[in-house]
Amino acid sequence: MQKTKGFRWGRKTKYRLAKDALRHAWEYSFRDRKAKKAVFRQSWQQSIQAAAKAHDISYSRLIAGLKTQNIQLDRKVLAELAKTNPEAFGKIVAKVK
Repeated sequence: MQKTKGFRWGRKTKYRLAKDALRHAWEYSFRDRKAKKAVFRQSWQQSIQAAAKAHDISYSRLIAGLKTQNIQLDRKVLAELAKTNPEAFGKIVAKVK
């Protein structure tokens, strides 16, 4: 009952409602922690794709080239490079081409 709001005082049937609300909240929080990672990855991919298009290469060819050149940068780092340091991102793209 301490973890639920609005179910504190009154009838004893509120205990059942509070228990159900808390169970659903835990399920949604577990699901949404996983979904948040997917949303971040999607935004990183979009920023990498936009920067790659500026260097005349597609996103898929860039990622494939990184794997064949054995350059181990994840999408988070690539997206940050594309935003804050476009020169370094350009050098990476040149190496992939």
